[in-house]
Amino acid sequence: MFSLNLKNKSKRTRRNITYTLGFILAVSSALPAYIQSSFLSQYINLELVSLFFVIANIISAVAIGFFPQVIKRLSNYNSAKLSIGLHGLVLLGLATINNPILLIILFLLFIITSYLLWINMDILLETASADSKTGRIRTLYLTLTNIGWILVPIFSVYLVKIGNYSLPFLISAALTIPVFFILLIKKRDLKISKKYKPEKIWKSVKKLWADSNLKGIFIVATLLQLFYSGAVLYMPLYLNQNLGIPWSDLGWMFAVMLLPFALFEIPAGYLADKYFGEKEIMSIGLFIILISLILFFFIESAVLWVWAAALFMSRIGAALLESMRDTYFFKNVNASDVGFINLFRITGPLGYIIGAATALLFLLFLPLNYLFLIFAVIMIPGFYYIGTIKDTK
Repeated sequence: MFSLNLKNKSKRTRRNITYTLGFILAVSSALPAYIQSSFLSQYINLELVSLFFVIANIISAVAIGFFPQVIKRLSNYNSAKLSIGLHGLVLLGLATINNPILLIILFLLFIITSYLLWINMDILLETASADSKTGRIRTLYLTLTNIGWILVPIFSVYLVKIGNYSLPFLISAALTIPVFFILLIKKRDLKISKKYKPEKIWKSVKKLWADSNLKGIFIVATLLQLFYSGAVLYMPLYLNQNLGIPWSDLGWMFAVMLLPFALFEIPAGYLADKYFGEKEIMSIGLFIILISLILFFFIESAVLWVWAAALFMSRIGAALLESMRDTYFFKNVNASDVGFINLFRITGPLGYIIGAATALLFLLFLPLNYLFLIFAVIMIPGFYYIGTIKDTK
């Protein structure tokens, strides 16, 4: 009994540390998030911005595929220090270097390390989770990280106004320092003995594709990332450059837009654990996203409250889908399944590849708002794949 209590206390401590790290990293990630496309458009045109994100996310997917071998060789703890340390240095470079070629290379490394460090966080939290509480643990973690995102947009826009694009990257870099030091100070709690089971990526893909539950949630997760690609890369450009909404207004609109991630994810995780399972909530979330994308296409005015309401609505759907995506996936894998966890995170670059490639193709002959309608059509098969998975309840 004493051993069990000690083990539970150790897991609780590790969870609390991971919650703290996740919150700080979320603030760091959010600072440059909505200015990425605008930052790059200083050096290359919109079509090339899309091409850049296609290439960057293909390289990121390859890097994620090799990351299990790095974790096996170094351990999750040491690889986390490596990915966070490198990420901080890259951000510092983006804040201080003016050479366009070097900036593009650094931006590529920024995207890659952004994916890798969250894989480390996933594994760390999974070592401190129990399946019966996965919904509550994961959605609390998501809520805390999303609160970090909510706090930032107004501040980020203000930083751009007073210091161009360098200040968001500089402060983002500074925030990686406490994360790195927490990892050092809490080494005893975080560096656990764990046997990981990395395997060739094609073997992991084959196993995942043979499992209808994992395949279904993989496709749904990819569609959510497709939506995020449009929301992060193209929506700010559309609102600012096409509709003429100034960054000062976009800052508070984006902050309001992100509130559903703080309001709805914990209740959704509790309901999934206790009553409904995940499928019903996933379906509602996907339906709301679909309707929101259609509204993005049809709203042509620059009335702020109309756009604030539409953006808020879209994030209700995203919050429900995101919380159930993580809850369902991590109920079906454990911390040693590094191959599956890496494939799950490949949905990030994969969604961005699909989104940027779609934009690259269609923006050659269609206005930007048509991209949201095309994304809505791509979302529709998600309802079929939600139907193929089996609820955990």
